[in-house]
Amino acid sequence: MGAGAVTEPIVLVPGLLCDARVFLPQIVHLGAKYPLHIALPMRGDTVEQMSEAILASAPPKFTLIGLGLGGDVALDILRRDLGRDQGRASRAVLISTDPLAEQPATAAAREARIVAAKAGRLKQVVAQEYPETAFAPSEWRDEIMALMCDMALNLGEGVFLRQSRALQRRPDQQKTLRRANLPLLILAGAADPLIPLRRQDFAAQLAPFGKLVTIDNAGHMPTLEQPEAVTEAIETFLNGPMMLRVTAKRPE
Repeated sequence: MGAGAVTEPIVLVPGLLCDARVFLPQIVHLGAKYPLHIALPMRGDTVEQMSEAILASAPPKFTLIGLGLGGDVALDILRRDLGRDQGRASRAVLISTDPLAEQPATAAAREARIVAAKAGRLKQVVAQEYPETAFAPSEWRDEIMALMCDMALNLGEGVFLRQSRALQRRPDQQKTLRRANLPLLILAGAADPLIPLRRQDFAAQLAPFGKLVTIDNAGHMPTLEQPEAVTEAIETFLNGPMMLRVTAKRPE
């Protein structure tokens, strides 16, 4: 490892209706080198409550990796860090993450899925949350879709309802990104139709030390669609130079 290489634990925060398996290829590779903590965003009805619950059991210092809703929760952990002289997260990776508050039309569509889930149609709801078009065409796309469904059904309706409410109410984190003086990697699937590439690039541009890496031939779940490329990008980032929080920020 390089002089700035990470040796501290990594906290992995999965996305909507996902468990640790959404990071399984990365867990297999990174787990041989780093202590890993899987932090499911299940406790609370808001992103803020979920981030608070995760911090309550997180290591004193850690690298933070979040995907989708997990990325939103990761951003809120960074927001909490802003008031500290020494934040608990030393680096962060946001995958398929939207830094903006949910738009009214999107929140309304989500409300319809919430109603369907309450009516016992969670399996159909999963197919709406993660349609085939959410993933880039590949020979293993059907397997990924089956895994998404299995994770969702294992977590259940209650988790879906809490996580959906959290997404509807999530705060705009542009200010957090502007003030996040730590190495920040944005990983985006080049073919992600749910969180457009331009929005993830926008997030990287906001952060003083943000970097965007686009994963080719991947949609909304690059960790599963192109696991080797994602793992390589994360490990390169972890082995890169550490930038101090006292470094001058970009003007807001």
